[in-house]
Amino acid sequence: MYFHNTFINLPKDFYSLSRPAHFANPKLIKFNQELSQSLGLDLSSKTNEELAKIFVGETLLEGSEPISLTYAAHQFGHFVDQLGDGRAILLGEILDPMGKRFDIQLKGAGQTKYSRNGDGRSALGPVIREYILSEAMNYLGVPTTRALAAVLTGEDVYRETAIPGAVFTRVASSHIRIGTFQYFAARNDKNSLNELLHYCINRHYPEIKNSENLALNFLRKVAENQIKLVSHWMSLGFIHGVMNTDNMTISGETIDYGPCAFMDHFNFNQVFSFIDRNARYSYNNQPKIVVWNLSRLADCLIPLMGTDEESAIKLLNDELSLLSAFIEREINQRMSEKMGFSFESGDEKILKAWFEYLQTENLDFTLSFRRLSNLVEGNESTFFKQTPLFEEFKLLWRNRIKKSSSLKVKMDLINPLFIPRNHQVESAIQKAIKGDFSTFNDLNKVLARPFEDQPDFKQFSEAPTSEQKIKNTFCGT
Repeated sequence: MYFHNTFINLPKDFYSLSRPAHFANPKLIKFNQELSQSLGLDLSSKTNEELAKIFVGETLLEGSEPISLTYAAHQFGHFVDQLGDGRAILLGEILDPMGKRFDIQLKGAGQTKYSRNGDGRSALGPVIREYILSEAMNYLGVPTTRALAAVLTGEDVYRETAIPGAVFTRVASSHIRIGTFQYFAARNDKNSLNELLHYCINRHYPEIKNSENLALNFLRKVAENQIKLVSHWMSLGFIHGVMNTDNMTISGETIDYGPCAFMDHFNFNQVFSFIDRNARYSYNNQPKIVVWNLSRLADCLIPLMGTDEESAIKLLNDELSLLSAFIEREINQRMSEKMGFSFESGDEKILKAWFEYLQTENLDFTLSFRRLSNLVEGNESTFFKQTPLFEEFKLLWRNRIKKSSSLKVKMDLINPLFIPRNHQVESAIQKAIKGDFSTFNDLNKVLARPFEDQPDFKQFSEAPTSEQKIKNTFCGT
């Protein structure tokens, strides 16, 4: 049997039974054989036609019990008490060879109880984007959901125009979100909250299951993982774009690659998402928002603290008060390591000088960090503009690093040369819509080795020209 399901054993309010839509002529775009093998999911005997039917839900593997999950959310700061998987269907859970549990979920496989007025389908563009971005993030070392397959449905979906439809197969440690807790908290359903808490601890944080205050220790674990995650995003210039509480997992994985993007030219206040009109989720706001989201999780945990409400709120607020300093330290440490040293008190002035220089000169975020290692031995580069601000930074930086023959190598191992740049992802999408998946395949190949020089694919490391720049990104679902 392929699946070993547990979430379906929770009360019926946690999910609804769902059946994938019928697609008469699905066609496989890509199957992630390497990921499948690492999961212990042996599909090696399946043909492409059989795989296509599996990954649109036409053929259900043994043990599959398709469901869609219930949750609520703060969306752009406004609370919505009833959401759920409107176009996602969880096929089931599998155990990898190490005994670790993973969800396998279809996105775009048809309507569910939570679809509201939507068709439950996905256009090809978002499937291409999520496949590229989630796999790239994995190879960059960022906790993330993974891409197992992408399949054309053989049918068009209708948005502004008719677009080829597709289904994306996502793998995650789980699909439990902060918004899952909010759903039950909004209904004052303490029993369900308590059951959800124990389920999450047993699945994700079993090391704390015997601790004295489960709710408080759970918050600490989720906060630690979420803060480390967002700090990693910041170090790569990644902007999620929709950090709503239903897009923040309690496992600390990046999820829901909608209008996300990597920065090209550095800007503290960069926003790409077309729907983020007030820049709530700008690059520089992400650390504040993760703390805000964790505060919403803390709200849900008040009745589970095992004490009176006033004492519970004080304990949770004391914990939350530590988070802003925690994420600042994490970001400072990651940025310092990218520059060749370990952060210490007083190093803020080096980081400040560096980022002021990048923003003033409108330099590419990724390439600036990558080229910095060339200066370790005193080699100058035409990449950097020799301004007074740069000279100020360079003096501070060279006095701080410890020069060695291995420092450049060390820096290049954490500063990628290749990222999924917006204009290249968009090119892959537009070609795919016309039936050409060559750029999609090339990008996936290149981005699996982001820290290595790949001369044959040099074009994928280059910043966009002014004509190639993507100013806005869209969910497109």
